[in-house]
Amino acid sequence: MSSTAESIGIIAGNRSLPLLFARQARAAGVKRLVAVAFEGETDPAIAALVDEVVWVKVGQLAKMIAAFTDRGVKQCVMLGQIAPKNLYHVRPDLRGMAVLFKLKERNAHTIFGAIADELQKDGVELIEATPWLQPLMPGAGFQLGRKLSAEQREDVAYGFGIAKEISRLEIGQLVVVKAGTVLAVEGFEGTDKCLARGG
Repeated sequence: MSSTAESIGIIAGNRSLPLLFARQARAAGVKRLVAVAFEGETDPAIAALVDEVVWVKVGQLAKMIAAFTDRGVKQCVMLGQIAPKNLYHVRPDLRGMAVLFKLKERNAHTIFGAIADELQKDGVELIEATPWLQPLMPGAGFQLGRKLSAEQREDVAYGFGIAKEISRLEIGQLVVVKAGTVLAVEGFEGTDKCLARGG
């Protein structure tokens, strides 16, 4: 895959990653960017960084896919989050309902996988965003702040093993550990609330 694609779609959740991607893709020579933005989630600043933006409600799968197919977009990326609390109030369209009905488990992995499958059915490939974000990726090793103590390094190693396991189980991706004790494990509430709970 080349990072100099002519046209890329962005399924833009909340936070800054969709905006960073749009800037990086444009700087890398992507000529046309089309964003699908979610009402109440996506930063409206995305509109100034893309050629077109289509606003949808969470769950409007048919409208989201049509935003790309109607504009000839063949590849898209998915960036940002949807606040977990908003997933309780989703009113999916018929296509979204059909997809959800088929899922035995409804977690991030199965839902995003099903969305990728639906995009593919209509000729839109969900691709990795990393080729365009590579300049922003930190290298291996220590990055900033004070160096970790031996005890903190042990906590990191312990927490990493737990984080890998809860990720494998589709529970979450974050664990807060201090002095060998797990203080918080990310669940449906999301990263920020887990961090706050963990102190």
